[in-house]
Amino acid sequence: MMKRLLITGAAGGLGKICREGMKGYADVIRLSDIAPMDPAGPNEEVVQCDLSDRAAVIELTKDVDGIIHLGGISIEAAFDDLLQANLAGTYNLYEGARQNGVKRVMFASSNHAIGFHKRTERLDETARLRPDSLYGVTKCYGEAVASYYYDKFDVETVSVRIGSCFEKPRDRRMLSTWMSPRDFISLMKAIFDAPMTGNLVMYGVSDNKSTWWSNEHAKFLGWHPQDNTEQFRDEIEAAFPEEDRHDPAVIYQGGMYAARGHFED
Repeated sequence: MMKRLLITGAAGGLGKICREGMKGYADVIRLSDIAPMDPAGPNEEVVQCDLSDRAAVIELTKDVDGIIHLGGISIEAAFDDLLQANLAGTYNLYEGARQNGVKRVMFASSNHAIGFHKRTERLDETARLRPDSLYGVTKCYGEAVASYYYDKFDVETVSVRIGSCFEKPRDRRMLSTWMSPRDFISLMKAIFDAPMTGNLVMYGVSDNKSTWWSNEHAKFLGWHPQDNTEQFRDEIEAAFPEEDRHDPAVIYQGGMYAARGHFED
């Protein structure tokens, strides 16, 4: 049993899934976000915190055994906004972990860190970073920070390049990128149950027939996703027209993020 697990970004969609799914995993779950959250329940602590405030983040990470870092902006945005939430915020989180002796972090990376790879490519952890957006750039940065803090300070990280985590896929692209909430929670537990992780980069995706990503290198975690998108395929294909294979949003794994122009233009 872990004594205290910190979840940042606890007011967001993934944060709410994590809050519910990780109940009982640690003696205390510390929940943090800049946005309002539901009041603390049994064995919970609720701490409102701006990740760009280094002193507040160092206080937030005290007496913590592990961190699920979901905090920050999770969509494309202006650079100045991403600078504070995703760049400064991620640095502050890792500096807090270092100063407070936190030994393991799950960093919520994104498929948008590799979104300019084509869908015809099968990617593993060795794939070259090819961000499709400013948001994707911040996730490349986060993976680099994780690498630095492992090599220099022995803070272990599993950077999970999350595809799309909802109750069911919402379009044809998600037939390849979807991760079920059940598989997401089982992955979180596998990450903190493992005797060691080192600095690991992997993909957050269920056992989908048409996935573009391989987690063979991460088998040592003992994670076995249980769900796949085939049960939804007929419904999704009936609801959404056949894709144009010449459309950049279809050619590239990042979808619309790869097809759009620069956010600040």
